Amino acid sequence: MRPARWMAYALVGAGALLMLAPFYFMFVFATQSRTEIFSVPPPLWFGNDLLNNIAILTQRIPFWRNLGWSLYVALASTALTLLFCSMGGYAFAMFEFRFKKLFFALVMGTMMLPSFMSMIPTFMIMDVLGWIDQPRALYIPGAASAFGIFLMRQFVTASIPKDLVEAARMDGCGEIGIYFRIVLPLLKPALGTLGLVTFISSWNNFIGPLVVMRSADHYTLPLALRSLQSPVNTEWGALMAGSAIATLPLIVLFALAFIGARLPR
Repeated sequence: MRPARWMAYALVGAGALLMLAPFYFMFVFATQSRTEIFSVPPPLWFGNDLLNNIAILTQRIPFWRNLGWSLYVALASTALTLLFCSMGGYAFAMFEFRFKKLFFALVMGTMMLPSFMSMIPTFMIMDVLGWIDQPRALYIPGAASAFGIFLMRQFVTASIPKDLVEAARMDGCGEIGIYFRIVLPLLKPALGTLGLVTFISSWNNFIGPLVVMRSADHYTLPLALRSLQSPVNTEWGALMAGSAIATLPLIVLFALAFIGARLPR
């Protein structure tokens, strides 16, 4: 069993290195000039052009403004999704009301629809509301996602006994108080999972800003970095520098999630 185990470790390690290679080269190329990036063989270690690439990046696009917009949209999307999805999941799990199963089936049915089918209706609704080129058009439409409601409903059903909620009602606690003082603190594991997924999805969202954003000052990072590419004069060092900076928040987020999971309860 020992040779087989070491072989399995070797295969997993090789796969991990293969998956990490693009990230490594992204950080390496962020410190190289365009000429060095396309040299043969390509550079395998860090260079001295990082500051120059960042200067080119900030000259070509309003990068720091785009970074701020991305952070704002991702945080707003995460906060609203956690609030509304936890409310919806709690309602479907704990309350009995007419057509409950039908409404839940309709919510789940939206998960089977391809995302591109909502692009034109979303644009039309945002246009009617006057939200074109407004950040709210990126985080309000998806604030109550079907996946988030389903996740919260399953967690509430499995982890929060109805007797606890009934006892709070008998003690005179209102529904809002039950939700914020009893239910929400018990949802921390599910909230952490959904928050991580939502933040990453919003941070990497490209199609949404492409549909509703018009001015470069309101672009989020994926769209802003894409605007750097051109058929003949792409500054690849600057593009790699912007991509590396855009990746850092996700790396920090994963590190914090990993540390939080390892902490003793």
